[in-house]
Parts: sequence; C-alpha cells; structure tokens
Amino acid sequence: MVGPSALIIRPALESELGELIAIDDDAGSLYAEHGLHIELAPDHVFAQAERARWLRAAELGRAFVAADESAQVLGFATLEELDGAAYLDQLAVRARAMRRGIGARLLTHAAEWAHAAGSPTLWLTTYAHLPFNRDFYERHGYRVVPEANCGPEIRHHLEEQRRYLPAPEQRVAMWRAV
Repeated sequence: MVGPSALIIRPALESELGELIAIDDDAGSLYAEHGLHIELAPDHVFAQAERARWLRAAELGRAFVAADESAQVLGFATLEELDGAAYLDQLAVRARAMRRGIGARLLTHAAEWAHAAGSPTLWLTTYAHLPFNRDFYERHGYRVVPEANCGPEIRHHLEEQRRYLPAPEQRVAMWRAV
C-alpha cells in the first residue's frame, strides 16, 4: 500500500500510452458502480481523439504519472492548453489505489505545472453529479463556470463530451487560479 509521501510523480513516457489507457479503463469501473457506463470501443472517434491528446501531451512533456516505490504506475494526468490557459484533459487513478491521495497529488502537480507554464488558471471538465468528480475538485478550490463564460475551445470540449459520453447534461467546466 502506497501513501502519498512514497509517491513519485514524473513525466509520462510516450511508450506508456497503453498503461495510461489501462488505468483510465480501470478507473472507469467507479463510474459503472454509480450507474454511468462509459463503453467506447478503442476505434471509437472519441476514444481515438482522447488517446491522441494523451500521446501528444506525453510528447510535449504535459503528461505525468504517479508511481509507487516499485515504479508501478498508479495514476496519471494529462494537460493541454485551451483558450490560452492550462487545461487538465484527464486525471485517472487505478481503482485499487483510489482514496490514498494520489489523485490529489496529481491535481496539485497539474496546478504547479500550469503555474510554471505561465497560465493564470487551470481548467477542467467533469461530471457534476458524481461525488468523486465535482465535489473532489471543489475541495481543491475549483469552481463550476457557466458555459457562457467559457472560451470557445473549452466549449468545444464540452460539446464533444456531451455528444459521446453518457449523462451529457451533467458535464461542466471548472477552473481555479494557479
């Protein structure tokens, strides 16, 4: 069992894309437990676009993994820039490693990366109705932003997510200053 102090956060390698996909798939089991089944085939347009963004993030040094002392990868975060600000594209932790502070450490690292990159804010999109999404981010200082106050690239991401993911009415944008 790894605690947050034994965690190593490092840049993700391009060769670890398969590992990121496996972690994201595993983390998705929590959604299913709450009645939200996200079942996209690997060749689905949304899944392909998401994985292409993760690979690009790794290539640009904008993807990070959290590994335990034995170097086993337990979670990851990928970032990009949208509307001139940092955007957390994905944050996922293996189901067996959840509730140990790993997601919080990755989120903190993402905010530190955004600040170091010169972004005044860190944006993300998530589900509003799941306690491990919106509530988690709110505990870390993020606030829901009305869609009308989002830039065109954030709105585009929301539109894509609402087109392909279940419970589209529950997708929201959030941000905090970094």
